[in-house]
Amino acid sequence: MLTHIQIRDFAIIDAVELELGAGLTVLTGETGAGKSILVDALLLSAGGRAGAEVVRHGAERAEVSATFAIDKNAAAHAWLAEQSIEHEGECVLRRVVAADGRSRAYVNGQAMPVQALRQLGETLVDVHGQMEYQSLVRRSAQRELLDQSGEHRELLSNVGETWRTLSQVKEERDRAAASAQDREARLELLRYHLSELQALDLKEGEAEELSSERQRLSQRGRLASGAREIVQLLREAEDVSAEQAISRALSTARHVGELDPTFVPMTKLIEESLITLREGVEAVERYESDLEADPQRQEWVEERLATMESIARKHRVEVSALINLRAELQQEFQRLDSLEASMAQIEKRLEQAQQKFSAACTKLTTARKAAAKSLGESITTLMQTLGMPGGKFQIDVRAAESAGLNGADDIEFLVSANPGQPPRALAKVASGGELSRISLAIQVAAVQTDAMAGSLACLVFDEVDAGVGGGVAEIVGRQLRTLGERAQALCVTHLPQVASQAHAHVRVTKLTDGKTTRTALHPLTADERVEEIARMLGGINVTDKAREHAAEMLRPAPAKSSAKATKAASKQSESTAKAPPAKAAAAGRKKPARR
Repeated sequence: MLTHIQIRDFAIIDAVELELGAGLTVLTGETGAGKSILVDALLLSAGGRAGAEVVRHGAERAEVSATFAIDKNAAAHAWLAEQSIEHEGECVLRRVVAADGRSRAYVNGQAMPVQALRQLGETLVDVHGQMEYQSLVRRSAQRELLDQSGEHRELLSNVGETWRTLSQVKEERDRAAASAQDREARLELLRYHLSELQALDLKEGEAEELSSERQRLSQRGRLASGAREIVQLLREAEDVSAEQAISRALSTARHVGELDPTFVPMTKLIEESLITLREGVEAVERYESDLEADPQRQEWVEERLATMESIARKHRVEVSALINLRAELQQEFQRLDSLEASMAQIEKRLEQAQQKFSAACTKLTTARKAAAKSLGESITTLMQTLGMPGGKFQIDVRAAESAGLNGADDIEFLVSANPGQPPRALAKVASGGELSRISLAIQVAAVQTDAMAGSLACLVFDEVDAGVGGGVAEIVGRQLRTLGERAQALCVTHLPQVASQAHAHVRVTKLTDGKTTRTALHPLTADERVEEIARMLGGINVTDKAREHAAEMLRPAPAKSSAKATKAASKQSESTAKAPPAKAAAAGRKKPARR
């Protein structure tokens, strides 16, 4: 629901601000006052096209902000969640258009591409007018409206779930089928690779150990020379070796320790250094002995490592990854080896999934056809009272070329606005006035269900009453009020019969000082409504009789009288439809006079 709109420097509007509530709100005013400009500004905030022409003359930029309460709007909630935009049941759309035509868009203060804003806008605002894009001409919107009207949520959920399962099994089948095409060749190749890896029988860490050993064997001469030198320096020096020097120092330290007990800890340190030295020399000697030439060992190490490296290069992996590769190839071999049995199981699961999906689609199709018949009859009945006598509305539910998440049906709204004309697609209805009134009938019929009442966007009707008058105009007003009692509706109108049915009334006026022109909005009080409707009835000079008539129109009509008026208007439409061409034309000429 639209709760607030603020407009600055847009067209001839300098600055206007309007608070809106639930129900039907009408916008009235003289021709050219700027009523439709408000609709244009709302469309701009919801992602409509923008150019430099929308900026008020002399201003640097135009700016429109629209605030929506979205507590019950599941589609808006889903869009905001997808974009990771936080909200507390409120969504603020802001659009700024610079004087050079460049525009920026924001959602709850976060910059947003205009295309993304338009997607959100479609869930918040639905404009019905003779020159505006109609959401109801989109086939997807027609399907969604039918499903919402028929309360098919559970059936749709079941169709979606079975479709996803079917898609997953199909993907699995396709992968298995692709594998089966070269199964034998792949199995033979896997056998060769596995036999090669099994013969290699690589152990964990073996490659690293052999690499270290190869390094030692290839540098054996230098390593042995270094080890020999260490042993000679520490144990075999000609004058005195390190071991001998430390031994003598230890003997002296022990004598000193006998004379002075405080020297004992130092004696222990010297003793420990001697032990460590001897262990180190012995380790070096063992290392030296291990470096004894073993050509066969060196050759075996080189061959073993070369084999590992060759196999690793073949599979384009590191040597250390060969163990994991062997396990992976073994798993693939087992899978392909049992592929025939697996394919049979997959085909069986695929058949079961297809049956479940088909059954779910059949149930949805049956429900859609029943809902289409009921909704089509309701809309047809409403069309008779909206100046389209003999008009017919039907919803075509036919098999789609391909099934999917939304079932196996193509949904299309067909309409015949005049008797004798075959039903055509709603998108091809020639008359803009007829299209807007048909849209009104669709919305009124659809919103009668509790499922639809809380899910509709803010409905905007821009002069949907064009071309009607008298009793039909009154019926249009009542239908709009009925719509407003279950969903928010805004209506731009010139007809007092429509304006009198509103829950709230806003007058749009054009003010000028001879140099500049601007538009102003004024929510009307009860007394002011009488005056405005009297103006709409009487023209320039508002008489007391016009005021009395306006006050009478604003009094709530008893339900019985309302029903009689609706019936009378319906009969009037039927009689017009049955009249000969000349009389029908005459009746059509009389309508403007009644307005």
